[in-house]
Amino acid sequence: MKNININDYRTADYPIDEMFLNRWSPRSFSEQEVDEETLKTVFEASRWAPSAMNKQPWRFILARTEEDRKKFHSFIMDGNLAWCTTVPAFALVISDTEAGGAHAFDTGTAWGYLALQAMQKGLITHAMGGFYKDKAREVLNIPEQYEIHAVVAIGYQDEKEKLEEKFQERELPSDRRPLTETVMEGEFRA
Repeated sequence: MKNININDYRTADYPIDEMFLNRWSPRSFSEQEVDEETLKTVFEASRWAPSAMNKQPWRFILARTEEDRKKFHSFIMDGNLAWCTTVPAFALVISDTEAGGAHAFDTGTAWGYLALQAMQKGLITHAMGGFYKDKAREVLNIPEQYEIHAVVAIGYQDEKEKLEEKFQERELPSDRRPLTETVMEGEFRA
């Protein structure tokens, strides 16, 4: 499954760079460690995301040692833990609420840059909302001024057959709704 033809699953209606189609969120992660330079390159890309008044409100708490990954496992919900125990690196995405009203928007952009750079380096990423935020805050000593957004799994893709059967059928790139359902001109339309 690693060498899928993305065009069998995704087609853009308008010309865009192929990287946008090629990035998706697999669940089958190899246990292969990600070297320090590659990880730093991924986070370096997120550093260059735009932000309101250049406040750069995003922060990433990285877990790549066995001890730190176990901390993350303690707050990841069972539905995600079922597939992510082989993930070699996690990042908890948080933002500084004191940076202003655009903190979450800007942090989402930084995550997007990270995901695209990871894909360019041969890595996969999978962002998860299925985790206990209060427990993450407690386990990782996160101050209240930081909003907790997502856990991102980072690593190399493995064969889908290594996943539980219930995940294997979902191990495909998903399509997107058409622009006509997303972009409204002039005013809101349902």
